[in-house]
Amino acid sequence: MMKIQRFAIALTIINLGLLLFLLAQIRRVEADNVVPVLRGHALEIIDDHGRVRASLKVGPADPKVKMPDGTTGYPESVGLKLITSQGHPNVKLGATEDGSGLVLGGESNPTYVQILARGGKPFVKLVNKEEREQVIKP
Repeated sequence: MMKIQRFAIALTIINLGLLLFLLAQIRRVEADNVVPVLRGHALEIIDDHGRVRASLKVGPADPKVKMPDGTTGYPESVGLKLITSQGHPNVKLGATEDGSGLVLGGESNPTYVQILARGGKPFVKLVNKEEREQVIKP
C-alpha cells in the first residue's frame, strides 16, 4: 500500500512539473508569435464606447445603382472610412476597377473636398458650408 502512495505522489509531482513546463512554453509562443498576414472580409476599429471609428471593407458590385453622371451600375470596390466620434465619415478612400476616389469632410456638414479619378473623367469638387461648390475638371 505504501508503494502505491509513493508512486501516486511521484506521478503527481511529475505531472505538475510537466504542466508548469507546458504553460511556460505556451506563454512564450504567444508572446513571440506575430501573425504575418491578417485576412478577412472587413476590418473595423472601435473606440472605448463601442462606436466604429475606422473601417476597411470590400463592397460587392451593384449593377442596379444609378450614378450621378447618369450611368447605371457600380463595380466591386474597396473602401476605407475614418469616422468621427459623432459617426460622420470625415475621410473616405475608395478604389474600384475603373479608378478611385477620396473625400475629405470638414467640421460643418456639408463642407468637403472630393477627388474622383474614375474612367476618363477625373475632377476635384470643393463644397463649403453654404453648399456653394466649385468643380475643377481638366
